Formats: sequence, structure tokens, C-alpha cells
Amino acid sequence: MMITEENLKGISCFVATVECGSFSAAAGRLNLTGSAVSKSVARLESRLGSRLLDRTTRRMALTDAGQAYYDTCQRILSELSETEAMLAAQRRIPAGRLHIALPQTFGRKEAMPLLNRFASANPELRLTLAFSDRFLDLFDEGVDLAVRIGGPLDYPQTLSSMLLGMEKRAFFAAPDYLERHPPVRTVEDLPSHRAIVYQLADGSHKAWRIVQENGQAVDRPAPWRMAVGDGEAQLSAVKAGLGVAQMATWLTREAEAAGELVRLLPERVVEGLPLMLVWPRKKTLTPKMEALLAAMQALRIE
Repeated sequence: MMITEENLKGISCFVATVECGSFSAAAGRLNLTGSAVSKSVARLESRLGSRLLDRTTRRMALTDAGQAYYDTCQRILSELSETEAMLAAQRRIPAGRLHIALPQTFGRKEAMPLLNRFASANPELRLTLAFSDRFLDLFDEGVDLAVRIGGPLDYPQTLSSMLLGMEKRAFFAAPDYLERHPPVRTVEDLPSHRAIVYQLADGSHKAWRIVQENGQAVDRPAPWRMAVGDGEAQLSAVKAGLGVAQMATWLTREAEAAGELVRLLPERVVEGLPLMLVWPRKKTLTPKMEALLAAMQALRIE
């Protein structure tokens, strides 16, 4: 037998009448008239060929057939409700593809452990991870989320962004280097030391940023011995005792804790670049993007 909309309407009117105890009360629940509910139940009884309700002026009671039919309706409606809830939950499960752009060194050292946990917790997702210190065009490259160190704090209205924190940069050297060279007690001692500087993509070198006594920060060119275009390579050179470098503390954390690096002039720690999440702006976020953004907010820089 084909189930029609009228059949389903009759079932809902019948169940509501049983649960409310009268046609008028059922009508209030269903936003119908009492007459409409009564006629719908009557048509249901006619279609089934069985009386479902015994009606008197004082009471309404289920017949044996009505009780059996009501029990069946309750079971079906309960299963239907559970199925709808399950399907709704499935629509909220993060699934599909996500393309994430990450800075090379920070992405490997800091973001990957978090993304590994995220991928493990969301097996329906397929992640594509691009590592580059170049700021990719999110629309041209099909990027869902970019993690960026540096760049603007304000983005065009086509992009959404979230600031997660600011780098802290300090001066470091290896214990072996400090044994072989004069101590660094003030910023005036720095120019006499060999510098390991970071080389930018355009071939220029990142200057040393110095906090002065008045609290203002100024950039000073460093007399460098080695220029490297990779944070981990810079860290390796400093650990090898080749010179002094100003580096982000997230990069040096493990080496400093292990005693492989010594922090110089700790009172002169300076604020570095911002850590940002950037993604294409949309009216509503998909479940996979909501889950990714929630996870990535645990990414912090210090």
C-alpha cells in the first residue's frame, strides 16, 4: 500500500488524540480545528476498516484494535525520530577535503602535531597540507585555511582572519660559542659578535630588532657571518657555535630547555611577527571548517 500525505496526517491526528485525550486538545497541539481532527481520525478508521476509538459524551478510549495500532504508530514514530536525529548528526560530522597552507618551519614544528591529532579525531576528512613561506593566494590556490606568520593584521572583506598571538624574539648563542668569545652583557656588545641572520625571500637580511632603554624598538643591521633562508638551518648554525642570532622563542624552545642554547639579554626580548589564521569569508561555515577553526585556535605562539 502506498503511504500518502493524507495517511500520515491521519496517523498524526490519531496519535495526538490518544495522547491529549480529546479531539479539541489534539487540535490545539496540531494547530487544526477539532472538526478537522475528528474527520481525519474517521477517515483513518474507514481506510483501516476498524474502529480505533470508542467515543462517548464523557470519555474516549482505545479499542483493542486501536491499542494495537497506537502501539505500532508509537514504535514507527520513535524509530523515525531516531533516524532523523542520526541523519542530522551525520550532517554535522566533519567530512570532505580541506586544503591548509602552512609556513615551512612553524608548520612542521608547531602546527603538525596539532593537525595530526585533528586528522586522527576526524577520519572522514582528507587533508592537503602545503608548506611554503610564500603567502599563497587562497582563492587561486583553493586554500581553505592559511596559517601565516607576518603580513597584515587587517585583511580585505573577502577574507576572514583571527589573530592567535605575537612572536617573541630573543638573542641566543651556544654555550661553546660563549666560552670562546667575550660575554654579551649589553646591546653594545652585540656588534662585536658574529651574527647568523635570516635571509628573506627577496635576498635582504632581517635586521636585529633592539629594545632601547626607553622601551622603543629599533632595527639595526647585523654584521653577519652567515645568512640562511630557513629557520631550522639558522637554529642549527647557532647550536653549532657559529655565532649569535635573534630568533623566535617558539623555534628555540626545545634547544634552550636542553641547554644547547643560552638566552642573551633576556630583558631585551622583543615582540615579533603576528600569527594569523586566514580563510575565505563565507556567510556560513561548513562543519569541517568549524571543526578546523576550533582546533587551530589551540595553536599559540610565544
